[in-house]
Amino acid sequence: MKKLLIVYYSQSCGNTARIAKALQAATGADLFRIETEKPYEGTYEEVVDEGQREVEAGYEPPVKPCPYDLSSYDVIAVGTPTWWYTMAPAVRTFLHGQDFTGKTVVPFMTNGGWEGHVIADLKTACHGAAFAEEFCVRFDSEGGDHMETPEVEVGVWCERVKSLIKRKNSRK
Repeated sequence: MKKLLIVYYSQSCGNTARIAKALQAATGADLFRIETEKPYEGTYEEVVDEGQREVEAGYEPPVKPCPYDLSSYDVIAVGTPTWWYTMAPAVRTFLHGQDFTGKTVVPFMTNGGWEGHVIADLKTACHGAAFAEEFCVRFDSEGGDHMETPEVEVGVWCERVKSLIKRKNSRK
């Protein structure tokens, strides 16, 4: 059996956290929430505006360290909300500090109807990785927590990831 770590960033309504926790419940994997050293403050609109400025500038905010040694995992699920058509800047920071050589990355993202190029950007940032079971989950377009993607689709995806980690590790 392969070892899975779920890494995610979630802001505002916790939509990405919801999907990450569903995957953890299905797989029993370790779970790590990426957190910025300085939390975002202000109203939803103020955080959105700050996020847009960060994305446009290519800014990577400092993040708290991951307590897990990624080298001991075969599969890493990486989840992010969509921020201005790409991954959240905190996710970019985390990914740029990792070596994904020989790993399988399961990219997943949440959005309010604008998928952008999040999955492609995740794949570009995870140098050396193979990719499997990418997943996009849509929530309402008003920044709320109403999931538009049917719950059954989340369950099916979780089972596919569970099957992925049950396959024999070909590197051993």
